[in-house]
Amino acid sequence: MTDSLGARLKVSVVVPSTNTSAQPEMEALRPHQVTNHTGRMVIRDTTMVDEPGFDHVMTSIRNSTHPAIQSVVSCDPDCVIVGVSPESYWDGPASHAEVLDSMREAAGNRPVTMSPDAINTALGVHGARRVAVITPYLPVGDDSVGRFFKDCGYEVVRIRGLGMPSPAKISHASEEQLRDVVTEIDGPDVDAIVQVGTNVAMMRVAAEAEKWTGKPVISNNAVLYWHALRQNGIADRMHGFGSLLSHH
Repeated sequence: MTDSLGARLKVSVVVPSTNTSAQPEMEALRPHQVTNHTGRMVIRDTTMVDEPGFDHVMTSIRNSTHPAIQSVVSCDPDCVIVGVSPESYWDGPASHAEVLDSMREAAGNRPVTMSPDAINTALGVHGARRVAVITPYLPVGDDSVGRFFKDCGYEVVRIRGLGMPSPAKISHASEEQLRDVVTEIDGPDVDAIVQVGTNVAMMRVAAEAEKWTGKPVISNNAVLYWHALRQNGIADRMHGFGSLLSHH
């Protein structure tokens, strides 16, 4: 017997409790007979304007990620998406394997998708090495994200933060703001544009931006879901959500 609605794949997604963008964006990406099951990392909407505040948010996320994963694996999902960016980048690539292993253990050794793995795979598909990066953060967060990409061997041509002061406020980034920042950081010296931060609703803008920039524009929620589908044998091509999902 198989799950009547999720006969092909059941995807568990864990996000911070302040996140209102990842769940609806990933729901829009579900192929036929694939279901999503969302768990929440309980955190407070505290300030991220300085390093102590950012560290406090990070600590809250770290303390709540494993319980959130454990809350969703009892439905017996096939895989887990960890939909949070700061944990992925804050301590650099040297610690990422250890973090990923701990997530897999919490998920009962199921496949786990995190942003660095999904983005690295996508950039490899596109053959991109020179990147421009959009973050939702103030400089305290931008610095860590930029350093992570550089340590992974990419040339970070430009990085721009949206300057959002708290986790919940990240979802307030408008499509107009996102279009403006894509235009600002693009240039002939850039192979691909990457957006991090799962509470930024950028999937639609990214798909549109690929048409006027003529290059990959990778949004965080779309690349996470794409990676999870492909990693677990779902090869459906979906149009309207960017080149990754329609061509790879």
